[in-house]
Amino acid sequence: MIKLPELLAPAGTLDAFKTAILYGADAIYAGLPGFSMRARAKITTEEVKTGIELAHAAGKKVYLAFNLFAHDAEYVNMPRVSETIRYLKPDGLIVSDPGVLMWVREHHPDIPIHISTQTNICSAQSVKFWQNAGASLCVLAREVSHAEFINIRKQCPDIKLEIFVHGAMCMSYSGRCLLSNFITGRPANRGACAQLCRWKYDVILREHESGIEMPITEDERGAYIMNAKDLCLMPRLGDVISAGPDSLKIEGRNRSEYYVGSVVHAYRTAMDAYARNPENFDPAPYMEMLNVLESRGYTTAFFDGPLPPSAHNFESARSTSDWHAAGVITNVSDDYFVMELRNEIRAGDTVTFVLPGVADGLGVTLPQIINAKNDIVLPKLSAGQGNAIKIPRKWIATEFHDKLVPYVLAYKHK
Repeated sequence: MIKLPELLAPAGTLDAFKTAILYGADAIYAGLPGFSMRARAKITTEEVKTGIELAHAAGKKVYLAFNLFAHDAEYVNMPRVSETIRYLKPDGLIVSDPGVLMWVREHHPDIPIHISTQTNICSAQSVKFWQNAGASLCVLAREVSHAEFINIRKQCPDIKLEIFVHGAMCMSYSGRCLLSNFITGRPANRGACAQLCRWKYDVILREHESGIEMPITEDERGAYIMNAKDLCLMPRLGDVISAGPDSLKIEGRNRSEYYVGSVVHAYRTAMDAYARNPENFDPAPYMEMLNVLESRGYTTAFFDGPLPPSAHNFESARSTSDWHAAGVITNVSDDYFVMELRNEIRAGDTVTFVLPGVADGLGVTLPQIINAKNDIVLPKLSAGQGNAIKIPRKWIATEFHDKLVPYVLAYKHK
């Protein structure tokens, strides 16, 4: 059996922790407000503690993002940060600031240090610099090509290397966009990016005091001159694994548990299939598993070198998928399954459950919509306010009952 890299999943909520564990992540990364890029993190310290305990019980690791660029005034709060780190007991700290790295080495010398993509590592020399500074793993910049990765791996055999394989792309070097901070006062490095690259723009070429509008395709909302498609290396996963990375990272600590579970499930299933038969590995079926997610379209980005024009979607910022989340199973009884809704469900709809460890989804047509709150049969039910439906066991083949457990996800056609 081939040694696979670690599959690293994001968790911005406790539900995302549980979903990532269920669908086969090897490790999870999370952050707290004030600690990292996710200044608006929805997860609390106690929830992270619970998530770490659940992950450790399942044999998984958890890394805590601590990748802010700290100002002098913030070091005053470091004693409190130390207490939190000791309380949480993560398996590693993800840092980007050299000063923070020095502080971690002094105050938490036994915790492995992972260098964040925020440092924009693009060369073997940079990897060696951080290795000499005490790092045990470097997250390479998304801008590193596959050929460059192979060279870095060859020159740096004694340190772990991590690469992003899936998730949103940044118009600037990851997390270094100045537009957000300059225009809205929301700094990208603190996780408050306003994503100005997704906004509509009119491009004006100024000549003296007159303005000449540049020709550019627009729709009713404007033009999307900076709208990057989402990174997806699934089509090249065989090449990725064979090059020897230690960790494959999924972006998305602000994403839903539906996104986290679906992406982890696709890559977990694909990686295991590759390990069983690398010579005949075909990524196509696993791309189909990713196509049910709402995205701006997919690109392999810098994998083959300079970014091609196809890496951008100039026409729209809307999702290209024909599917969206249906719901998530929250409770199981002897007679029925309860599915909390993420979008409106109508009688006659077919929902497809994403079964952990199984490549094919389970399609279930709902002849009725049974409100879980009062058992009233309805023609349809909207999401929100904790709305959920009951799905009687008799509607589902018996052999699938044991696979429909809490946190199993479902999607449906739009």
